[in-house]
Amino acid sequence: MVAISRQIALRVLDSLNDSNVTLDHLLTQAFEQRPRMIQPDRALATELVFGVLRWRARLDWVIQHLSKTPIQKIDPQILNIIRLGLYQILFLSRIPVSAAVNDSVELAKLAKRKAPIWVVRFVNAVLRAAVRRAKEIPLPDDADDPVAAFAIGESHPSWMVKRWIEQLGMEETRRLLKANNQIPSVTVRANTLKASRERLLTSLKPHVRKINRTGFAPDGLALRGLGQAISKIPAFKHGWFQVQDEAAQLITLLLDPRPGDAVLDACAGLGGKTGHIAQVMKDSGHVKAIDQHAWKLRSLKASMARLGISIVSTWRHDLLSPLPENLARSFDKILLDAPCSGLGVIRRNPDIKWKKREHDLTKLQKEQQHLLASLAPLVRMGGRIVYCVCSLEPEEGEGVVESFLKTHNDFVIDRTSTSHFEIDQHFVDQSGIFRTLPHKDDIDGFFAVRLKKVTP
Repeated sequence: MVAISRQIALRVLDSLNDSNVTLDHLLTQAFEQRPRMIQPDRALATELVFGVLRWRARLDWVIQHLSKTPIQKIDPQILNIIRLGLYQILFLSRIPVSAAVNDSVELAKLAKRKAPIWVVRFVNAVLRAAVRRAKEIPLPDDADDPVAAFAIGESHPSWMVKRWIEQLGMEETRRLLKANNQIPSVTVRANTLKASRERLLTSLKPHVRKINRTGFAPDGLALRGLGQAISKIPAFKHGWFQVQDEAAQLITLLLDPRPGDAVLDACAGLGGKTGHIAQVMKDSGHVKAIDQHAWKLRSLKASMARLGISIVSTWRHDLLSPLPENLARSFDKILLDAPCSGLGVIRRNPDIKWKKREHDLTKLQKEQQHLLASLAPLVRMGGRIVYCVCSLEPEEGEGVVESFLKTHNDFVIDRTSTSHFEIDQHFVDQSGIFRTLPHKDDIDGFFAVRLKKVTP
């Protein structure tokens, strides 16, 4: 009998090949279908999925050296089975090699396309060869071909490595790639409407192996070694915290909402930043959360109820469609967390490496420019728009802002300090650009800028 954790890992990896659904959503769906699955099995399934996605290029490099069949001709599901087995052999020393090989062979027998016996033998042969020879297979030499060496050694697409070497240089690129492959802590934000960070820290100690205060976000905690699903922790059920990376928490502080403000969260999603905005406003004023997906808004409403937030209203709308004229000059602050490549959050979403292509950046830039221009009329005179993306790419950051300012002479970059001076000092440069970097700050990679509406 194949371990359920390996079955779920394979199902999720196969689903990623066939859909645009996010990795987190696929894992959540898989676990919901197995409500009695114990936490260690959930943890192993998650580790297998994330591990294969983090190290896919290196795994494929080894497979190419061990297989007589070209990798592009291997059935996608069979390839995922081999990747799963190989990841366990190379990276998970606590799992017996025999279990990794045998379960992979059994998975091949159960494959949805009913693999013939020679395919099952092929899986067995490749993995047994890996046990003997995988660690002897040399990686490309960075002196001969640094792009190939980084792409295989640190498991990133060649196009991504090449552009980062050009932008950042060799050493900084190496550090960024390594940071992307580190397993990040789970970061949460204390909901200070219900509990202080210190009270939350005390309540979470029995549920985690290690807990630290975040270095910059004043309400954040970094958790490692969770003993159970977050949704099962009493403090979560009571609305004392929300899962949110430290960099995302800093974006709300850059927006600097105040009690009584009218705020628009223009691409609200599941409401991580929405809840933080309302929290900073002390649940006084009004926050309108927009998203085009009804299921996200339903989840957002449930989160606000759990957090005890009353000032948020939702509106389902596609921002690529025209906005009503009666919303003109309605908001003191607008947050545009725009759809983007997500290349700044690869460490949390390693599937992004293999889903995105370089040409996607141009398409995304056009959409981001459109969204920012369409929201500009909605902010009041003297009000602010924070434009942000969880991306490191200049097309999605500086390129969008420069284009916007050329056509909107009633906006300037707001370089004045917020009420969070330490954050401004550390993350905002002289031109007013906010940036966080995984390899320097050990938080997600974000670009942001605060734009102020002025008299032209």
